[in-house]
Amino acid sequence: MSRSASKGLPWPPAPSAESPVLLRTSKLVKVYRAEGVTVEAVRGVDIELAIGEFVAIMGPSGSGKSTLLHVLGGLEPATSGEIWLRGQRVDGLSTAGWAILRRRHIGFVFQFFNLLSNMTVADNVELPALLAGATPRQARKRREELLAELGIADKAVAAPARLSGGEQQRVALARALANEPSLLLADEPTGNLDSSNTRDVLRLLRRAHAGGQAILLVTHDARVASLADRVINLFDGTVADDAKIVPIPRTVNGVGDVLELRG
Repeated sequence: MSRSASKGLPWPPAPSAESPVLLRTSKLVKVYRAEGVTVEAVRGVDIELAIGEFVAIMGPSGSGKSTLLHVLGGLEPATSGEIWLRGQRVDGLSTAGWAILRRRHIGFVFQFFNLLSNMTVADNVELPALLAGATPRQARKRREELLAELGIADKAVAAPARLSGGEQQRVALARALANEPSLLLADEPTGNLDSSNTRDVLRLLRRAHAGGQAILLVTHDARVASLADRVINLFDGTVADDAKIVPIPRTVNGVGDVLELRG
């Protein structure tokens, strides 16, 4: 492990032009043990994510998708293996070190929103940018841009509890992008949304990706996976398949046209 990682200094350098890999794991394992029962949720996973790449993770329930995402974001410790972010090994960071790393480099979108109920929508979105070092003016400008993009600018002073589920998820996505992270981790961000709200979230993800945002996203939804550059399929905690998405030619009048997001 690098010296800076072992000391818990979560400020990795930017990846070099010669090494465009943003995130890499090696033989990553996560084991749960409780009351004499051992469950291998993640078993020797090796994956890479390039700068600006959008990768979807799919697989049946219980295949380890969400666990993998939580380990990659430092929300749960790895049992063994390595995690490298921006050229620095980070799996050995302390809890505080991971918190600072997330603050500066990782945005996280949860299926069940996890908004701070005692803060307004504006405060929820501005907080990550402020913690990452933005000025209040910069944080406010970023929040206004994101909420306008998601069509909920008029909800800025509302409490999260007064929003619909779809509106709360859009706020959660805006919050995750507020500090312009190197890596966006999203765990079933459209899992509890209707088709209209799903479309809004997918539109922002598509535009974030077009702007160079690296995204690693867990989903069961083919509409979401269709936006990705690559799809990794997990089965029983291991990588069963890792394949690039091949765009459907525009001349084909079929599912490609149905899944296209306009605007």
